[in-house]
Amino acid sequence: MNYLQLHESYKTKALFGRYITLKDIEPLLLSLPAEVAGTSVLGKPIYKCQLGSGKIKILMWSQMHGNESTTTKALFDFIHLLQSGTDLGQKLLNAFTFCMLPMLNPDGAEAYTRENANSVDLNRDAQNQSQPESKILRKAFDDFNPDYCYNLHDQRTIFGVNTTTNSDEVKPATVSFLSPAFNENRDINEVRIKAMNVIVAMNEVLQQFIPNQVGRFDDGFNLNCVGDTFQYLKVPTVLFEAGHFSGDYEREETRKYIFIALVSGLQYLNENVIVDNKTNDYLKIPQNKVVFYDFVYKNVKINYDGNEKIINFAAQFKEVLTERKVVFEARIAQIDNLEKYCGHIVIDANGEYYHDEQGNFPNIEQKANFYLGKSMKIVNGLLNN
Repeated sequence: MNYLQLHESYKTKALFGRYITLKDIEPLLLSLPAEVAGTSVLGKPIYKCQLGSGKIKILMWSQMHGNESTTTKALFDFIHLLQSGTDLGQKLLNAFTFCMLPMLNPDGAEAYTRENANSVDLNRDAQNQSQPESKILRKAFDDFNPDYCYNLHDQRTIFGVNTTTNSDEVKPATVSFLSPAFNENRDINEVRIKAMNVIVAMNEVLQQFIPNQVGRFDDGFNLNCVGDTFQYLKVPTVLFEAGHFSGDYEREETRKYIFIALVSGLQYLNENVIVDNKTNDYLKIPQNKVVFYDFVYKNVKINYDGNEKIINFAAQFKEVLTERKVVFEARIAQIDNLEKYCGHIVIDANGEYYHDEQGNFPNIEQKANFYLGKSMKIVNGLLNN
């Protein structure tokens, strides 16, 4: 199967970039059998869409964290495939019944925040269910009685896949997965194994496109997390984390790989009776690590208390919502102590002096606008000659 062409054919062109809100998806929901499952803290509708008639029931939800929109885009790409009338689309509809909540946190999406309008992280509210959005998800779970749960998220650019001791060869964790723990001991039971098997199948396909860029998320147990709760309730749950692809800060490349993961994993579920135990293959997927900054500047000369010194420092993008658009602002994040870190972009000053409008030394949290010597001008983190 040509997965890349498949995605190009069914990519939802109306959705682009990082700032995806209810206003963006509501026109798309008009063509679906969607219903309002409830309302958010601020009264925004939370939609639920059910498609398919197959015996395997899968509950999917996205944008539980409002500023994590990549999987929402991929989910609508997948819905476009299901509605295409093609043999593959019909095959999936015949094999599965999907219950989807494409945007669980519309208030957070509008404000571009992780939390909801009450400043609550919905992914830490699985037990208390103190928020209306949490109650809507749990009701969908109870009513639908799924065979599998797909918990769709984004992760920051700081994560890499640790497959080598050479920091220059570390790659970003473009996609990460997790079969969550169901108890403190992080024991492995039949429920977790089912989720692990699906992850292994998706990883095998993704390695064809993003080799060594698939990670395994940490499985520390927290029953307040939704995935851990659903796994505890004996429903195999797969956590998807859409991460960074080189240069892809709008996450348009990454959405493609989430789409490929969805399709390939479902094909595996449809075509295989899951009796194998692929735990070892799952555990071979390298755990993602916090190893990246967006920018690393090496061999920078400064004058510190009258003494010349060579330092390295790093900058990180902050995502700032400005006039309904996410703007990436590079700010100084770390000075020295970068031995265990690498940069998505690395700039070597080759011993040139640092200077900016305020002085001759980088300070944490200041904007990454400065000079390295006379010839290198850095604007918003990037070399701008």
